[in-house]
Amino acid sequence: MTEAGSLLVTAGRRLYVQLGVTLIALAAAGGMLAAHRAMLDSGTDRLVAADGEWLVVACAAAAATWVCAAVAQQGAVIEQLPRGRLVAAQFAASAANHLLPAGAGATVVNLRFLTRCGLSTRRSVTALAVKAAAGGIVRCALGVALLVASPGTVRLSAWAPQLLVLLPVAAGAVVLVVTISGRLRRLVARAVADVRDVHRCRARARALWGGSVAFALLHAGVVVAVVNAIGIGLPANRVVMAYLVASGAAALLPTPGGLGSLGAALVFALTAAGAPGPAAVSAVLGYRLLTGWLPLAPGLLVLALLARRSAL
Repeated sequence: MTEAGSLLVTAGRRLYVQLGVTLIALAAAGGMLAAHRAMLDSGTDRLVAADGEWLVVACAAAAATWVCAAVAQQGAVIEQLPRGRLVAAQFAASAANHLLPAGAGATVVNLRFLTRCGLSTRRSVTALAVKAAAGGIVRCALGVALLVASPGTVRLSAWAPQLLVLLPVAAGAVVLVVTISGRLRRLVARAVADVRDVHRCRARARALWGGSVAFALLHAGVVVAVVNAIGIGLPANRVVMAYLVASGAAALLPTPGGLGSLGAALVFALTAAGAPGPAAVSAVLGYRLLTGWLPLAPGLLVLALLARRSAL
């Protein structure tokens, strides 16, 4: 076969792969939306009767979370990433996160994006680990700061039974960490080296931590806006704390995009904060609609488009 013929065969195979990715993305979007049609209908009906101005605020906060995720990801690497594609990749990653468990969807998309931008696989993995660690630290710090600023935000007596359940889980996590300590030490050493490089550049450090803080607060802001739209009389500090606790608990459960785990944890946290059960369910449905289900189809389309343009 001539060189021209070989190039044509390669181009044809690439076209079929791109077409396959597009069809799979479309089918996944349709399947996910169809499987949760009842939830979408129920949540939509409740949101129609909600306060429109608060819903606009919630939508704006939800849209801004993808920009903040992009800022935090840029802060985790030294190299300058293409801004437009970086934001698009975060939007696509949030959609892919609903298809694979334990945040694997977002990890795969971002890993592919960073390697396409010229970073090695090791440095890309480390950058994702740095971003994830910053996000976890920020959530813990925000929770502690909220407790210090508003000591009555959490009624510890209401959480005592749950803490007794979580203690064995935490102990098991410690045992697991000790078991894989050798690999973990190497990973931590690499991450520490990259963190030092990032923090030598103040602009990158500000992007990493500022983006992480804004990302967490905006997600909490979506919940606050939906709670107000529905008319639940809860103080904002309690709602923010409920979100921080629920998102932290959901991160420990390997379900696609926190599906089920985040919803259940957030319903429980809002109820413990003082919201009536049905109203808490309605608020969580609104939050999941705005941050997950409504952006799912366009997010998967963006994912397919990025793959088609070899950005992923």
